[in-house]
Amino acid sequence: MNMTMDSAIVYEAREIVCNTGKKLLQSGLVSGTWGNISQKLSDDYMIITPSGKEYEILTPEDMVLVNINDLTFETAGDNKPSSEKGLHAAIYKNRKEIRAIIHTHSPNACTVAAARREVPPLLDDMAQIIGPSLRVADYAISSTKKLVKCALKALVGRNAALLANHGAICLGRDMNEAFVTCEILEKSCRTFIEAEFLGGGVPIGGLEARIIHEYYLRKYSKLKKT
Repeated sequence: MNMTMDSAIVYEAREIVCNTGKKLLQSGLVSGTWGNISQKLSDDYMIITPSGKEYEILTPEDMVLVNINDLTFETAGDNKPSSEKGLHAAIYKNRKEIRAIIHTHSPNACTVAAARREVPPLLDDMAQIIGPSLRVADYAISSTKKLVKCALKALVGRNAALLANHGAICLGRDMNEAFVTCEILEKSCRTFIEAEFLGGGVPIGGLEARIIHEYYLRKYSKLKKT
């Protein structure tokens, strides 16, 4: 790989991805080696977690540099990039504003993904950050082109989606936003499940949910520039 970016920028991204993995583990949003995290460096490169290595023992040096266009990578010792690198790369190419992606197998998200139930906007923070609903991508085997296609479809106009019988994918314009999206997604799935015991939740109106989401996107973008 012909990597010409500032090494300090690359190392900072390695640290962010590594620290986010430990934060996800502490929050209970992931366990063991499940899930994966990446941060976009440029239109050509991203840093992603390695495959099959537990978050608690990861170091910044373990993070893998991957070419978004052809998925070639620079090895970090014996580490290879997450098997879902193709999904991350496809999202970055499809959604230019996105700079961080987190894939989790959090408990409530997995429950709703297994039920293949779309989550309506029961909470205003879900409508704000994720969008007017939380869709479920059609089932596809992990690390396949079909999974990429199904996930991209479910993510249209959304910052997160459930992956049928699998887990969730959360996006952000920076890593902090991606992490908050994970938290809101898990909270929204738990609320959806628990509201079912009370006869079902009453969602926010579709127009209101879209307005809330668009306002958040515009306001957040403005704040990030100041």
